[in-house]
Amino acid sequence: MASWLCAMLHCFGSYILADLLLGEPLIDYFSNNSSILLATAVWYLIFFCPLDLFYKCVCFLPVKLIFVAMKEVVRVRKIAVGIHHAHHHYHHGWFVMIATGWVKGSGVALMSNVEQLLRGVWKPETNEILHMSFPTKASLYGAILFTLQQTRWLPVSKASLIFIFTMFMVSCKVFLTATHSHSSPFDVLEGYICPVLFGTAWGGNHHHDNHGGSHGGSHGGGGPGSPHSALPARSKEELSEGSRKKKTKKAD
Repeated sequence: MASWLCAMLHCFGSYILADLLLGEPLIDYFSNNSSILLATAVWYLIFFCPLDLFYKCVCFLPVKLIFVAMKEVVRVRKIAVGIHHAHHHYHHGWFVMIATGWVKGSGVALMSNVEQLLRGVWKPETNEILHMSFPTKASLYGAILFTLQQTRWLPVSKASLIFIFTMFMVSCKVFLTATHSHSSPFDVLEGYICPVLFGTAWGGNHHHDNHGGSHGGSHGGGGPGSPHSALPARSKEELSEGSRKKKTKKAD
């Protein structure tokens, strides 16, 4: 039963979170019998197909790439539909529209901690909000773009934006899956923007190096006139211990 519930969360987690944000019944989507039966059939074949034939076929790379591309097409559509739905409830609620589109696109990942509780496993370090994967980040950025388009701040037609963002998501996700990469195309951009907006880590390291160098120069760590430049630093305890051993040897 826990396995089936986890599978349903993976299939319909985005709808559940969107209904939660918009104050609609959480169980409303489970009234769609055809979707529930299809998800149940896939769950049964994944876990109970003889010789794991269905799982092996799905994991075959050419077939897997097709499913990955189809998933990204559905993801973009869900983001656009979620923002359109939120716009009907909150015409000027930008943050509500962004949040609804975000959970529509990445609800499965955001529900991962609830799914872990159902399986009896608790891993708080795997919180998706703390360590966002590429689909979660892309869903957030896509939700912002679609919100700007919905509120007429982005002068692009909805169909064009859906097409462009779908091509971006499909090409990136297919490439990452084909190369077995866990990196994100946003890493390079974030590497330049984050230090400017949220702190200069490179400046701190540079200051630390200069600070260490100035201390080294002031204390004569490498100076020619320093009497301690060629000798290792030894504490008083080490010196007294060496003297005690020498006296003991002489006494013997």
